[in-house]
Amino acid sequence: MTQHDRLLIIDFGSQVTQLIARRLRELNVYCEIHPFQKVTDAFLADFAPRAVILSGGPASVFAEGAPMPPAGVFTLGVPVLGICYGQQVMMHCLGGKVERGHKTAEFGRAYVTPQPEALPLLEGWFAEGREQVWMSHGDHVSALAPGFRVFGTSPNAPFAITADPDRHFYAVQFHPEVHHTPKGAKLYENFVRLAGFKGDWTMDAYRDEAIRKIREQVGDAKVICGLSGGVDSSVAAVLIHEAIGEQLTCVFVDHGLLRLGEAEQVLTMFRDTYNIPLIHADESDLFLGALEGVSDPEVKRKTIGRLFIDVFQKHAHEVGGAKFLAQGTLYPDVIESVSFSGGPSVTIKSHHNVGGLPEKMGLKLVEPLRELFKDEVRALGRELGLPESFIGRHPFPGPGLAIRCPGEITREKLEILREADAVYIDQIRKHGLYDEIWQAFVAILPVKTVGVMGDGRTYEFACSLRAVTSVDGMTADYYPFTHDFLGETATRIINEVRGINRVMYDITSKPPGTIEME
Repeated sequence: MTQHDRLLIIDFGSQVTQLIARRLRELNVYCEIHPFQKVTDAFLADFAPRAVILSGGPASVFAEGAPMPPAGVFTLGVPVLGICYGQQVMMHCLGGKVERGHKTAEFGRAYVTPQPEALPLLEGWFAEGREQVWMSHGDHVSALAPGFRVFGTSPNAPFAITADPDRHFYAVQFHPEVHHTPKGAKLYENFVRLAGFKGDWTMDAYRDEAIRKIREQVGDAKVICGLSGGVDSSVAAVLIHEAIGEQLTCVFVDHGLLRLGEAEQVLTMFRDTYNIPLIHADESDLFLGALEGVSDPEVKRKTIGRLFIDVFQKHAHEVGGAKFLAQGTLYPDVIESVSFSGGPSVTIKSHHNVGGLPEKMGLKLVEPLRELFKDEVRALGRELGLPESFIGRHPFPGPGLAIRCPGEITREKLEILREADAVYIDQIRKHGLYDEIWQAFVAILPVKTVGVMGDGRTYEFACSLRAVTSVDGMTADYYPFTHDFLGETATRIINEVRGINRVMYDITSKPPGTIEME
């Protein structure tokens, strides 16, 4: 087995800690995020990181119970990089001084200028005299710890970039991981190079190791997999099937809330292309019957989640003798389910995962994707030979069209929505825009409007088009379609979809809640 060099990210609660991991994974470096209270000296000895990054965070080093790393971090003899709060905590622990912010806070864009002494960490920086960075700090370092020197300053941060090169300790007051620090990726590249990482974290290597681990874990036992048709569960199913073949059976729960032709596409791919044993649980009547008259979106989600578990359990018993349950859990799910403050964990994907089933059915979990981010899952899907048209699909939520149909759900509205959505996506593909957009869909609005079509008066539904761009899936901005595209698309929907006489485009943006996820 290949033993990858590992980088440890100690999380102090920054909202963008995941982005640090993404930047490192892009450099083919394996890393893990662990909350500060879990990282003890014993943990460090077991994890044996080649380098450590101390994340940012909202706390102040002066606060009672302020998050701190174990002292052993600084005696491991490996490179350490402190970011924002990570810089402050490094100075605090090593003998420097931090002061409360007083007219020295910086939030947002700032510019760092270099000092005369060069630093290998900053190779490729300051070609034009200064670099844009993204600041977010109230407190500030006012005196450096012994051994540290200044390598960059900003108007309100005289110690914006500091380092003790002899010990390979580095500390910056800004966030290199965000896109508002344009050369932040280069800084991380320099850091992992200085730490001696080989950059051997590849999907080809991951695939081979994952297959070996699945075989070791499962042995000759049977495995059932809840297949939603989404990218995550599909990649997990194909990977597990490659490892154990006929020991795997997938259960595809069709709740009647899928897109046009989606059930047929899933069945064709898994039965014909991959020859994976598959139970098609067509339970659309059950789901739609339970949702009849329901308008509250949270009630819809809980109803769908409850029925999914019931249906999955019923059909899983048909397999007989299964000892493992496979899930497409991703690394962001794992991170988000660990509370930074040590409180109750967040419930992930409560609307459509199979939470509770492993205990109820006496099953053990197989989660071969739990170390991967979404983009890495897509890369693994390519390694496994899944068609690009499938693995590049926009995210589709577990509750399906139920949350794209505000108000009461009816079969008529679902059919209208499917047809309109198919026209919209066809338009996006014809114009070559699909891969530029993170997610696009139609929502059918819970109102009817009066319109004139030809010589007749109509009273039909209105629909809203939604399209967003996103880099990391955490925030989003609307996609700037041209007026010609919107006009052409609206005309097609009104002409081709019976039941819609008005089309609108939704241009709200930014908040994470505006992005649907699988």
